[in-house]
Amino acid sequence: MNVTSFWPFELAAFVFGTAIGSFLNVVIYRLPHGKSIVRPASSCPACGTAIKPWQNVPILSYIYLRGKCAACNEPISLRYPLVEFITGLFCVATFVRYGFHPASFVEFTFISVLIAITFIDLDTMTIPDVLSLPGIPFAFFGAVLTGKMSWQASLLGLLTGGGSFYLLSFLYYVIRKKEGLGGGDIKLMAMIGAFIGWPGVIFTVMFASLVGSVVGISLMIKHKNGLATMLPFGPFLAMGAISYLYWGPMFFRWYFSLGSPHY
Repeated sequence: MNVTSFWPFELAAFVFGTAIGSFLNVVIYRLPHGKSIVRPASSCPACGTAIKPWQNVPILSYIYLRGKCAACNEPISLRYPLVEFITGLFCVATFVRYGFHPASFVEFTFISVLIAITFIDLDTMTIPDVLSLPGIPFAFFGAVLTGKMSWQASLLGLLTGGGSFYLLSFLYYVIRKKEGLGGGDIKLMAMIGAFIGWPGVIFTVMFASLVGSVVGISLMIKHKNGLATMLPFGPFLAMGAISYLYWGPMFFRWYFSLGSPHY
């Protein structure tokens, strides 16, 4: 029997993933405020009332409470069940890809860190070092020890990702006399490069630049702020890296086949 297609295991993976997503919500909310992600227990952001265990079941509690706090009736952000649902889906996806293998844990952890970074960057326009810096050695050793790539390929990806963004940031500062790419983006790309290698860096940058440009131009037109429109780049880099994990090699095979003769 192929365990990865056995639906009870897939359901268990989804439930486990939503639980991790619930923890990510704590990280996303508390980390930028310098609060502990362990204590105290979860509470309503509006009234501060502690959330009871049966009110903290991922996704289901949000539906049961109709998106409102049980104590003060204030709306609860849709982001909470969204993060739980997305994390659950990726937990299933990594399980289907690898089954009960260390690579499943490593890739799911990598994606979970990217999810947390995405929403923190959307909220604060910053990427916490406490996530990206430990993420670099984790991505390196995770990729190497699970056989995803050699240590040379992982190191090259790390240097390509972090180094290229550092150079871009330096040149932008020299030309414009102000900071362009933040240090958080540089560290994030080093982490991404260490896990998916230099081809993944190229794909990620292409994806992030294209999607980021479309979103940025749309926001400029909508808000009429021109080049003053501020847009975090981290979420697009995260989306690009995750897209490469699932479709990147297929994209490159398709792209290079365009120039090959067909008979």
